[in-house]
Amino acid sequence: MKHILLYLIAGTRGGETRARIINFLRKKPSNAHKLAKSLKLDYKTITHHLEILIDNKILGVTTQKKYGAVYYLDEFFEKEISTFDEIVAKFGQDLGKSN
Repeated sequence: MKHILLYLIAGTRGGETRARIINFLRKKPSNAHKLAKSLKLDYKTITHHLEILIDNKILGVTTQKKYGAVYYLDEFFEKEISTFDEIVAKFGQDLGKSN
């Protein structure tokens, strides 16, 4: 899980956005529209990152239909949340910047 998180959060341009999504969903599950509005990002940007996080078992979703789907932290990922916190603390402002 650590290698996946390092790549998704610290190793790619979208890492900062994915970290923001994860931090938002830590507080409470949400749908894509609310995430986009709360994080002040385009809806398509949010759905792109949500798909990546689901494919990598970071997030779960209540239904496969896009409209009205509620996203939440995957149970397995929640057990590894300290790894995510370590990565965010270590890379901080450098998140998502390509070398």
